[in-house]
Amino acid sequence: MEFLNLPSRTKVNRFIPKNAFDKYTSTKQKKLFVEKVSKITWLNKLSEETVNLAAKEIKEIQIFRLELKKKEDIQELLEVIDKSIPYPIIFLVQYNEQLYFSCSSKHPHPINEDSSVIDWTFNSPWQKSNENNYLLNLRTSLDWVYKDFCVQLSGKEDLKKSSLEAIISHQKQVDIVEKDISKLKSAISRMKQFNKKVELNNELNEKKKELKKLKGV
Repeated sequence: MEFLNLPSRTKVNRFIPKNAFDKYTSTKQKKLFVEKVSKITWLNKLSEETVNLAAKEIKEIQIFRLELKKKEDIQELLEVIDKSIPYPIIFLVQYNEQLYFSCSSKHPHPINEDSSVIDWTFNSPWQKSNENNYLLNLRTSLDWVYKDFCVQLSGKEDLKKSSLEAIISHQKQVDIVEKDISKLKSAISRMKQFNKKVELNNELNEKKKELKKLKGV
């Protein structure tokens, strides 16, 4: 099934053995690949040659599909693959008739040239495969295509005019505030002193206001 409606000339459809990433995995991660992943397929390659779009900082975009044995989190394994390949990767993670997309912004490791450092990861929610609303809009440049897809996964369409760096900075701010809110809620549930509880509640309300502002709701 074609999920992203890409031109036929972008198709690769090449099986990738799970042990192809052994150089980058721990013993535990090797075991997780075996236990959780049924099959890895390199579906598509987007480049100047295959989509006739300018390549600036991003020279290629790869599309990988990982078929799972069970519906569970495999972010750790996606990071292993992402760090081992220098080009941006859009992952299509599938379990039966359900799927989600994941992609990361990354940069070369300053010491190990064979590895990448992940700056931020964008994930879609799980969805039915026949209800996919995410598309690779092939226009302007490969850089624009990738940023546009990241924006779609972030759910923040109002950030379309921002740079990918600005979008990541915004997402990191949201993440920090959400973690602060979680910590405050835990502290409030444990707090016995009434005055301190009131103080923490006030702080929690301020954080909630900050989160609403960041999310534009």
